[in-house]
Amino acid sequence: MSSPGRAPLLVASNRGPLTVVAVEDGDDEIRRGGGGLVSGMQAALSATPDAVWVSAAMNDRERTLARQAPDGRISELPQVADALRGDFDVRMLPIDGPTFRAAYNGIANSTLWFVLHRLYDLPTQPAFDASWRRQWNSYVRFNQAFADALASAAAQGATVMVQDYHLFLVPKMLRDLRPDVKIGIFAHTPWVAPDDFAVLPDDVARAVVEGMLGADVLGFHTERWAQLFRETARAVCGRDAEGVQVFPLGTDPDEMQRLGGRRIVDGELRVLNDTVGDRLVIGRVDRTELSKNVFRGLLAYRELLRTRPEWRGRVVHTVFNNPSREDLPAYREYTARLERLASDIDDEFSTDDWTPLVFDIGDDYPVALALMRRSDVLFVNSVRDGMNLVVLEGLVLSERSPAVVLSRETGAAEVLGDDAIAVNPFDVSATAEALHEALTMDEADRVARADRMRAAAVRLPPTEWFQAQLDAF
Repeated sequence: MSSPGRAPLLVASNRGPLTVVAVEDGDDEIRRGGGGLVSGMQAALSATPDAVWVSAAMNDRERTLARQAPDGRISELPQVADALRGDFDVRMLPIDGPTFRAAYNGIANSTLWFVLHRLYDLPTQPAFDASWRRQWNSYVRFNQAFADALASAAAQGATVMVQDYHLFLVPKMLRDLRPDVKIGIFAHTPWVAPDDFAVLPDDVARAVVEGMLGADVLGFHTERWAQLFRETARAVCGRDAEGVQVFPLGTDPDEMQRLGGRRIVDGELRVLNDTVGDRLVIGRVDRTELSKNVFRGLLAYRELLRTRPEWRGRVVHTVFNNPSREDLPAYREYTARLERLASDIDDEFSTDDWTPLVFDIGDDYPVALALMRRSDVLFVNSVRDGMNLVVLEGLVLSERSPAVVLSRETGAAEVLGDDAIAVNPFDVSATAEALHEALTMDEADRVARADRMRAAAVRLPPTEWFQAQLDAF
């Protein structure tokens, strides 16, 4: 058993609350993480003396700083302390670049993500060969580095909250080192049935499930994902998954209104209004991530215009995509396909006074917020999604009491219920008809549905969501 440290509360995640970027003048730019989820965990840490957030160094500059700091506590470096304002300690692990990349890209993002979102092209993928095994060994070392760091920092009887699929092995590793601590893990991804999980090599599947079962509390966004994990645990390990609980993460309405009401967002909204005029807007904010299913979404919009020509000139589909995982070839190829399809739709339908599609790939959050404010229909058709916070944020921000067309394979579908128009993400024709239904929905019905969905979207905002997990021990 490792000697206890002093931290009574610890959060462990692959990406931490701070990002360090080298800028042109040679100095470091320290950026504090945004978003409701980070803010929610930061609030609990800030209220707990000696709390620690443990994360991985994501780039070479962060690794350099982490090696310079005592025990990787970059919050003690002067240039970092100003950004953090002394709220809590941040320990950044300087795991070597090859190990990090193999664990992050090879296993977390190209294996576990693909299994849990059912993205594999099974006739050819996956192929778990010797090269993949080396990546798996890196994932094991990556998780062990976190377990060791947490074991050394945690006070006697501390609470450790582990986040997501990058660190599935940590709970059991930490339990072996520190049986006195309370451990929680939250899976922000969906889960799959045992037969889908069986794609993984048998020993790896067992290691993942046993790793997670090392936690006292295992959190999922919905009962559906929780039940599938219980079934997987019985099939893979012959064990009942005790401690599985459901914590459906919502959005913080005050924070979203603050972000969406800034002058820079007002300016982007004026630009958007100049483009769309008084037409109805089908709004979509996503990442160029394979699971988000943007490609079939564009096909559905094209089919809507082909089969319902009365919408030509009367509707605009605005799509804002944040670049995702550009270092992976499959994602670069997918992005290129999206761009070609968007161009084809524009070529087929655009007129001198109507642009049918506003399609943008970029990293400009104010543009995304403006789009959500202007949306008459919020459109999400993910192949699979643990929750999908964007649709919840859109409900809070939209000034139009929007209708929602939502994949039934998202956690948000369980949260929003029958007030959203549920679609099979693979059925392009049915999705096109769902868009038509949303555009023609009776106003009183649309407003009533939007009100109920908005209330559901904010039921468990990030701070309360994290506190609910702490209270579950």
